[in-house]
Amino acid sequence: MSEAVAAPPQAPGLREILLSPGYRRLLLLSALAGVPIALLCFAFVSLQHAIQHGVWEHLPAALGYDRAPWWWPLPTLLLAGLILAPVVTRLPGGGGHVPVHGLGGPPVKPVALPGVIIAALATLPLGVVLGPEAPLMALGSGLALLFLQWVKAADRPETTLLFGTAGSTTAISTILGGPLAAALMVVEGAGLVGPRLVALLLPTLTASGVGALVFTGFGRWTGLGIGSLELPSVPPDVQPDAGDFLWGLPIAAVVALVVSAGRRLGFATLAWAREQTAVRTVAAAVAAGGCLAAYALITGRTPEDAALSGQAGLGELAAHPHALPVATLIALVVCKGLAWGLCLGAMRGGPIFPAVLLGAAIALACAGLPGFGATPALAVGIAAAAVTVTGLAVTSAVLAALLLGADSANQMPLIVLSTAVALVVAQLVRRGEPPEPTA
Repeated sequence: MSEAVAAPPQAPGLREILLSPGYRRLLLLSALAGVPIALLCFAFVSLQHAIQHGVWEHLPAALGYDRAPWWWPLPTLLLAGLILAPVVTRLPGGGGHVPVHGLGGPPVKPVALPGVIIAALATLPLGVVLGPEAPLMALGSGLALLFLQWVKAADRPETTLLFGTAGSTTAISTILGGPLAAALMVVEGAGLVGPRLVALLLPTLTASGVGALVFTGFGRWTGLGIGSLELPSVPPDVQPDAGDFLWGLPIAAVVALVVSAGRRLGFATLAWAREQTAVRTVAAAVAAGGCLAAYALITGRTPEDAALSGQAGLGELAAHPHALPVATLIALVVCKGLAWGLCLGAMRGGPIFPAVLLGAAIALACAGLPGFGATPALAVGIAAAAVTVTGLAVTSAVLAALLLGADSANQMPLIVLSTAVALVVAQLVRRGEPPEPTA
């Protein structure tokens, strides 16, 4: 007589999860943690921008230049490499995860926070072609885990993982215009469904919502700029027509190819820098500085256009889409794209901001084509670049819509289709690449 097979235990349902005392305590802790995390992230972003302005504006003026000269990125990126090399090779955590792998990975342990902070504050303002989003997420998760240890609530691995994710979401929401896009990025990257999705979503929304409120209010009170990813001015809104779609979708594919090529360079740089890491980190930084100096020599413009994350440059392109000649836009894409690829594999920072600027520059270089307007071009470039570098279709579409503001209502069909085209092209190009960590 065969023995009865025991039924597998059922996972707790949504109601059981939400009404459990431990989960309600986690929501309360998420709200409480959002306040100090937001304040520390505010100080982090404000200090980074102050150092950046000092390096690229005040110091050249003190030396008698009206703007940074063409050779300026060479010593600044050399200094960035010299600072980062011992951080990568000696400090716990290596200064954070390598940006070519995206924004994914587990929450950063508190012991790795010093390396993350040094790598971000001491190198990004010097002209490294990366954004602050990855260091901010690492800072947020590390601070959240510190808070969890302080209140002696880190009793289960699931709690630690969930709370660390809430902390990183709180931090990234400070530069993504609020908690919605940040929470959507984390949830879409996690790929969860059902009760587990809601269980992850509520703490992240709670912590990031409180954090965004504190961050924004503190910024208005102090009058300090916080560098949010926003476009203060965009081209006049137009309804996309057949020409915008006929040009826009192939251009979205081109953006995906160019951004993917930059990522390939990042993987090649990462493989090259695995040996003699300290020396090759410095060499990659100097090579990136050479690309930025080449842009200034070719165009006669300041190398600051191609350096840094590109947040300010994106705003200028959106406000004056026809100000730069097509040749200058092409030089910007080539030189900044090469520098970005080198930094992806050897430096520390976030990959999204420079990619979005590259996508916008590529699309706006094509805005003079018959029947293709500047506003649709901007929508195509932002959406295609964002989805190529993140692999998150819904998040990228929402991000493009938030950036375009009131213009996004008419551009939404083009944004969605451009996102789909770019994602397919990027996945075709990425065949054979190593898998990225789960967000």
